[in-house]
Amino acid sequence: MEIKFNTATTHRPEGDRIMDAPLVTIDLVSIIKQIKKEKKWRRSDRNAITVFKTIGMRIVLIAMRKDGEMVKHTANGKISIQVLKGKLQFNTNEQSVKLNKGQMLALHEGLPHRILAQKKVIFLLTLTTEFKKHNNEVKNDPIKQPIL
Repeated sequence: MEIKFNTATTHRPEGDRIMDAPLVTIDLVSIIKQIKKEKKWRRSDRNAITVFKTIGMRIVLIAMRKDGEMVKHTANGKISIQVLKGKLQFNTNEQSVKLNKGQMLALHEGLPHRILAQKKVIFLLTLTTEFKKHNNEVKNDPIKQPIL
């Protein structure tokens, strides 16, 4: 028997998406529609949905309104950003890169960066995540709800 996992959040308590399994299919068109229907999108400059989450990797679909900003921060893992629609500007301390639909970048961990939406933008963020073994279990395992 194959075990699949999902993780509910406070914004989406139903937790009906499969977040981790040996094979996960992701309907980006439907998720983009969902992002745009949610209260958070109407009330702020961005909204995001985690579409895949497993030990070692996370994929998040992010929508940002024009002039929306992710202030300078660092990631604990390597990241990639792939623009699906729109245009964004990605800044590090040393470089500024403009990304349009169909373009992507990759960044090593620990580099401070900032993202500014130059137009309404939708992009996929992939992040490698750390895990530590403790007493033969994975600490901070985000997967909580098995679905049989």
